[in-house]
Amino acid sequence: MRSVLVTGGSSGLGAAVVTAAAKEGWRPYVLDRRPPAEGVPWADCDLADTRAAEEATRAAAASLGGLDAVVAAAGMDVPGRLADVPAETWERVIAVDLLATAAVVRAALPSLEQAHGTIVTVASTLGVKAVSDATAYCAAKFGVVGFTRALAAELAGSVDVTLLVPGGMRTAFFDERDERYRPGADAVLNDPASVAAAVMFALDQPPGCVVRELVVCADQETSYP
Repeated sequence: MRSVLVTGGSSGLGAAVVTAAAKEGWRPYVLDRRPPAEGVPWADCDLADTRAAEEATRAAAASLGGLDAVVAAAGMDVPGRLADVPAETWERVIAVDLLATAAVVRAALPSLEQAHGTIVTVASTLGVKAVSDATAYCAAKFGVVGFTRALAAELAGSVDVTLLVPGGMRTAFFDERDERYRPGADAVLNDPASVAAAVMFALDQPPGCVVRELVVCADQETSYP
């Protein structure tokens, strides 16, 4: 049975990936601060603490007897003008969205190289198109794009690397925002299960074939292209 480590696997896209992977016979393992669906093994981990994220990843690989895939789905955002977002909050967005992605991948590499596994990183349409009041999120997601493209070149032939660029999804991602930063009632958002299906498409490619990049969004997505 193939194993997949999913960061942020307790909600949103991460939870949808866990569900999809389990249905296909994968063995998911979650890193999150909240428990995932019942029966899914997990570790309580604040991904903003990158050393803790590395340690939790190594522990997961050991408990599973190795890793076949990593899906770095954890993400957060606190929108606002640069001068108005506290520095600690701004830097936490960078840590969770970008630095933790690199930390988890780094710690998982020995297992992934042994298995010739797959890494799926999760950027955003705001990783290719910048908007106001999103400096932290855009900086982090633009960083994920650059990190993943460089990583794909670095690991070619040993680990498959896929960059996922999703648009807005119907998840709790927007729930704690100020009203002005929430999608309107008429917003067209994607079902996270549909995006998770794209992730599984990348994970299920045969040896020698890799999906380098995927843009998956609602057909009326306003932030792409």
